[in-house]
Amino acid sequence: MTMNLSPIYGHLANPSMVDFPGRLAVVFFTTGCNFGCGFCHNAGMLAQRKPGYAWSKLGEICQRFREQWVDGAVVTGGEPTLEPALPELLDFLRRFGLAIKLDTNGSCPEVLEQVLPRVDYVAMDIKCSLPSYPALTGFADTDCIRRSIALLKTHARDYEFRTTLVPGFDSDAEMRGIAELVHGARRYFLQPFLPREDLPDPGLRTEKRTPPDRLKQLHALMQGCADEVSVRGD
Repeated sequence: MTMNLSPIYGHLANPSMVDFPGRLAVVFFTTGCNFGCGFCHNAGMLAQRKPGYAWSKLGEICQRFREQWVDGAVVTGGEPTLEPALPELLDFLRRFGLAIKLDTNGSCPEVLEQVLPRVDYVAMDIKCSLPSYPALTGFADTDCIRRSIALLKTHARDYEFRTTLVPGFDSDAEMRGIAELVHGARRYFLQPFLPREDLPDPGLRTEKRTPPDRLKQLHALMQGCADEVSVRGD
């Protein structure tokens, strides 16, 4: 190993049946993110990268989950593609016979291209239309987002794009911009905004959940942008 510590800082205590389509999965978290989304539900993972598990401990965790019939691993964050040891991590997980899903914001297309042969499924968040990225996420290099989208369409084994409907950024015009970005994709998911007391943006903590009627409207609006367009978490 190149380092004594892995990039994995934490994991869900129980296997997940919803985070990896078709798999019973262990969900692993990296820390650190180059976005500053006020609606992030993993706000505790946004700070600077923190020391992860020892590789030996990570191996013990993988073995324990394998004994519970887990056959998949989700690597999420934070933003996993910021981790220099991500390729090594994915190879490590693969040795336990785990299929691998990677969650990403698409900000590091060079890293994404390097690791795509190592993963079975990629879920990329499309936060908003490209012109709105700086305001919503604090990330201005939108060409990286465009390049990552193209990479997944052409080289990923399997993948999805997904958008959380943030109040103020879920207008029809915004969504049409997203539809243009992902046009021709395999799968696109709409996800409702869910208020929580620990959201980074205090102004969003008391916003209302995306109404079912609005989800239905946008589901109809986005038809045709991907082979499959669905609502998740409605």
